[in-house]
Amino acid sequence: MPNVTVRLAGLKLRNPTVLASGFLGETGPSLVRVWKAGAGAVVSKSISREPRLGYANPTIHEADGSLLNAVGLPNPGVKAYAAEARHALKAGVTLIASVFGSTPDDYARVAAALEKAGAHAVEMNLSCPHVEGTGSEIAQSEEAVRTFVAAVKAKTHVPVFAKLSPNVAEIAPFAVAAEEGGADGITAINTVKAMAISPEVRRPVLAHGTGGLSGPAVKPVGVRCVYEIYDAVDIPILGVGGVATGLDAVEYLMAGASAVQVGTAILTRGVEVFRKVTEEIAAFLEAEGYRNVREVVGAAHG
Repeated sequence: MPNVTVRLAGLKLRNPTVLASGFLGETGPSLVRVWKAGAGAVVSKSISREPRLGYANPTIHEADGSLLNAVGLPNPGVKAYAAEARHALKAGVTLIASVFGSTPDDYARVAAALEKAGAHAVEMNLSCPHVEGTGSEIAQSEEAVRTFVAAVKAKTHVPVFAKLSPNVAEIAPFAVAAEEGGADGITAINTVKAMAISPEVRRPVLAHGTGGLSGPAVKPVGVRCVYEIYDAVDIPILGVGGVATGLDAVEYLMAGASAVQVGTAILTRGVEVFRKVTEEIAAFLEAEGYRNVREVVGAAHG
């Protein structure tokens, strides 16, 4: 059988599937559950310095198999979440801590605290499309991306991934800015800014109005972004957006991702989706004569 282990910015993953932030990442036990279901690594809920309540309901809307959400990044704050991280780590989980804030120092302090708790890597949520001041503005400025990444790198010693927004004219320059700031890898993409309207009540479905679209509808956008980033930087890419099957994952790998994140597909295929996707990747590799995952990374670039 082909070798499905991957190396990602110094991390060794048992397979190329990673839990995306925002799904089952709220508690230590839920992270352990995903790990036992076969994920190669897990990304935590996005965590801030202080507790955050998030938005009022409705916050989630199902849209033809995809999800539109404006939850508002609710979380208990880094001090409380450190205990959840330690619970997961005691179970042997490979943990990537997702962090956010309003200033470079916010990001750096949260990242350092979660590294101290034992996180193996940090993912900087630089691009939430529906939370003003904690991502949406950062994602629109190359200089801000560079500055925020540099601040986190100055305070941490684990690999740092910059999660970028598709809601820009060209994503590759932002990946270059993250690399210049010292990022060890890129996560692409965050959700696509979108809206749904209820004809009956004549207003947006979500209380916040706009939200972030995830799931099958955004996969072509994600694949395109990864493809463009691969040609622009020399650091590895975590592909995310609409991965539900092994062939979805292979698209991202061939576009240039070294591993993929899975989120919305948990709702349609269950938490076992990580094991299923890994098995489907392995079956494809074997059928096509590949020896390992690395051989397909970037294959679509010729």
